[in-house]
Amino acid sequence: MALTSRLGHSVTPNALRSYLAEFISTFLYVFAAVGAAMSSRRMMPDAASESSSLVAVAVANAFALSAGVFLAANISGGHLNPAVTFGMAVGGHISIPMSILYWISQMLGSVMACLLLRTATVGQHVPTHAIAPQMTGFGASLVEGVTTFTLVYTVYAAADTKRGPSGVIGPLMIGLIAGANILASGPFTGGSMNPAYSFGSALVGGSFKNQAVYWVGPLIGAAIAGLLYDNVVFPARSPDSRGIAEGGV
Repeated sequence: MALTSRLGHSVTPNALRSYLAEFISTFLYVFAAVGAAMSSRRMMPDAASESSSLVAVAVANAFALSAGVFLAANISGGHLNPAVTFGMAVGGHISIPMSILYWISQMLGSVMACLLLRTATVGQHVPTHAIAPQMTGFGASLVEGVTTFTLVYTVYAAADTKRGPSGVIGPLMIGLIAGANILASGPFTGGSMNPAYSFGSALVGGSFKNQAVYWVGPLIGAAIAGLLYDNVVFPARSPDSRGIAEGGV
């Protein structure tokens, strides 16, 4: 009976609007983030070694993520990221069936954004996330895990009703921590923190090398953030704070 109820809850009109909101916001975010990376490479052939390119990509990610979260916050919670959705599911804020459909919406949005960029730029290469030559898969997963932990922890804090309504400050803080993490980890892993972003660019860019790094690290980091925030740092929650996924930011 509980399973039937959860499945039914995942196909209500509000749930369907949530999936559409996740698709649109993820599309907008990935379009801006990947587009910024493509633009920097076009303007600077050796963009990988230019610090200004890293700053430009980090700023674009911060702005785009803030806007995407703000647009979807009151509809879907503004996840835009399978790791965020997983962290919310671990914390019990969203059901497993809805989580799966969130993931599908996010990955479709990412793939469509990358496809549009590749088509619009007449086949220009879509950059994919890659680990530095001196990095191991374990080290790269650890970096992605830590940066995703900080991102999801910030999402939890921004969505916490005990802090009162966050308005635009919540999405802004989420974007800022994402931009800071890219500045810190970009040269080593590309600073993904988002499996959907990495999947879309890898699928369209034609390279799945080290793709597991961008799933294992972020999912583990997100799960730890959800468990730590809800059960250790801020264990006491008000009854209505379990609805974070349905418009918490």
